[in-house]
Amino acid sequence: MLGLFSTKRSRAADAVITGAGSGIGAAFAVELASRGGRVVCSDVNLEAARLTSKTIEAAGGRALPVQCDVTKIEQVHQLAEEAQSWFDGPPTLVINNAGVGAGGAAIGETDLADWNWVLDVNLWGPIHGCHVFAPILREAGRPAGIINVASAAAFGAAPGMAAYNVSKAGTLSLSETLAAELAGTGVNVTVLCPTFVKTNIVEAGRISDQSTQLADQLMRWIGFSPERVARTCLDTLDRGGLYCMPQPEARIGWGIKRFTPTVYTRAVGFTTRVTT
Repeated sequence: MLGLFSTKRSRAADAVITGAGSGIGAAFAVELASRGGRVVCSDVNLEAARLTSKTIEAAGGRALPVQCDVTKIEQVHQLAEEAQSWFDGPPTLVINNAGVGAGGAAIGETDLADWNWVLDVNLWGPIHGCHVFAPILREAGRPAGIINVASAAAFGAAPGMAAYNVSKAGTLSLSETLAAELAGTGVNVTVLCPTFVKTNIVEAGRISDQSTQLADQLMRWIGFSPERVARTCLDTLDRGGLYCMPQPEARIGWGIKRFTPTVYTRAVGFTTRVTT
């Protein structure tokens, strides 16, 4: 069997990363370069992708900035073509990381434009990435990896975050399904489900002022750095793990939700009403 747990897929990888211009995506890019990899840094903001690439090159690594809007399937196909041309072959690691944040309003009050925006980037982005790259990695016939960046919101069911929760739950299900389909091919799938990470997603998202203040406080109190999250996730990939939940509260919440889903969901709703 090709997919051995001991295979270090993060070492000397030919990696393609979406949303590599900042946050977790940039951290993945820099960490992979430090592990001897070549990195295609894609982002909807080309200048941001260039800055990440320059950081890698300044440290002696190799990187290629590429502009890509993951909501456009034709641009994801173009990203795959540019990556394969630069690598002179298929990539060995694809990280579907591009994402946006939205929240602060209940279902029925959230603007449908926000629903469409969040689902387009957070769910259709990974769908497009897997649709384009999974066949390429599978047909290459060598150890490879796909990381999809979801969130603890995928199972957390926090009120006021429906669009974000749904997009990340879909990414979690996508990853589980893809892992089943690729079993035994040598392509390992890992889905990243962090809680709070110290990135700019809150400032760049469509989030109410009250929710922004709460998120900022939680990021300061319990948030992990994107560098720590990226390292943990790559190490999970190297071990052959499907789920990466870097923070203890994510693992605890995952366990409680799986064993007592009704109690968990009601408790989340009650706690939210009491504290808001």
